Amino acid sequence: MKFWSEKMWSAFLVTFIRIFLGYNWLMSGWGKLSGDQPFDASGFLNNALANPVIDRATGEALYPAYLTFLEHVALPQVKLINILVPWGEFLVGLGLIVGALSLTAAFFGLLLNFMFMFSGSVSNNPWFLLLGILIILAGSNTGRFGVDRYLLPWLKDAAGRLARGQRKTERAGTGM
Repeated sequence: MKFWSEKMWSAFLVTFIRIFLGYNWLMSGWGKLSGDQPFDASGFLNNALANPVIDRATGEALYPAYLTFLEHVALPQVKLINILVPWGEFLVGLGLIVGALSLTAAFFGLLLNFMFMFSGSVSNNPWFLLLGILIILAGSNTGRFGVDRYLLPWLKDAAGRLARGQRKTERAGTGM
């Protein structure tokens, strides 16, 4: 783990991986946002329900909880899904490319990959999954050459100031 999270030259490697993965996410999201037709996930969702990932031995669906999620949450809220997927892909890509909240972007990229794979869509998702895991393993080294180098210390300081201010308010309210 120290190899990925502490070494300077591994930060260069992770930066390359981060930008490569970010570009792919960004272009995928941009294609959905700027396409000739508005993005509509209903066909994909209906196909995932009609053709679930099946265990060849038993013939049963491998991810019944995911199918329940698709049927009772995603499909009824398809208008929201139509916004979340393209913007999510675009923002994951942007965050990874510039290195801003890159671990958060990588996490949501992994989440999208798992959702696509649970639906039976393989494509390049296993590769994206592997690269996303490498980014997560690198921890704060992921953003060493990006906006995170400046953003994360600032956020940590701001959170500390907020917590100290809240403690002062709590003490003042208790009469201490």
